[in-house]
Amino acid sequence: MTTNQTGETRQDGAAAPTQYCKVLREGPLTIVTINRPDCLNALHTDAHFELARVFDEFAADPEQWIAIITGEGRAFSAGNDLKFQAKGGGLDRPDSDFGGLTGRFDCEKPIIAAVNGLALGGGCEIALSCDIVIASDDAIFALPEPRVGMAALASGLHRLPRTIGWQQAMGMILTGRRVSAHEAREMGFVNSVVSPEELIAEARRWAEMILQGSPLAIRAAKSIARKGLEKASLEQAFLSQRDNEALDVMLGSEEYREGPKAFAEKRQPIWKGR
Repeated sequence: MTTNQTGETRQDGAAAPTQYCKVLREGPLTIVTINRPDCLNALHTDAHFELARVFDEFAADPEQWIAIITGEGRAFSAGNDLKFQAKGGGLDRPDSDFGGLTGRFDCEKPIIAAVNGLALGGGCEIALSCDIVIASDDAIFALPEPRVGMAALASGLHRLPRTIGWQQAMGMILTGRRVSAHEAREMGFVNSVVSPEELIAEARRWAEMILQGSPLAIRAAKSIARKGLEKASLEQAFLSQRDNEALDVMLGSEEYREGPKAFAEKRQPIWKGR
């Protein structure tokens, strides 16, 4: 049993049955583990649609405030299941694209990638689609698609230059070279590097830090920052931030009043997500 931020106790446990991933909900935290270790968590059509459903449910559940995604075994995800494709398997994907995340631009809840081992191709792009990236010190990142006659079309060609700059990104994209966890941190797309044994604990630690804040304020902050990147200038981003639905929800919420009240009363705020 766990006690969530509202003071209510919920039974820990798994969500609806899944075949290609494991889902655990602990209070306001959802942990999703890609579970195809026999193929290094490479993803095929059915796995994409299952993960899309899992993250649809996470996004829609008012009791779930933050998610961690990781991989079972020695890989986060080796990307596209090329053996499945070579046998004539379909390439259909959900609207939210690779792993149900790389085309998901409307989720205001934070998602943390806990990257264990290989994060190649689409697996790397899943990590780049998350808000926080924690890596084990044996993690490897790469976009090797050109080496198999493909391109990183699951948003990596756009996310990586926006995150680390043009030349650094092209150095990975055009060569397909592998980047260690420590180099990825130096480049700016990994937040923290720890031992494999500490990986999930470190991801949980980041989740707990985020959960100390109002979930509605967190969502507003993420939404404003993300939409601001779509503007041509800093001034336009600043002027447009008031026109934001997540901000309107925050300003009209109980939490907007609870924060100052708790501060004045010298106590910890009680966040209810409303």
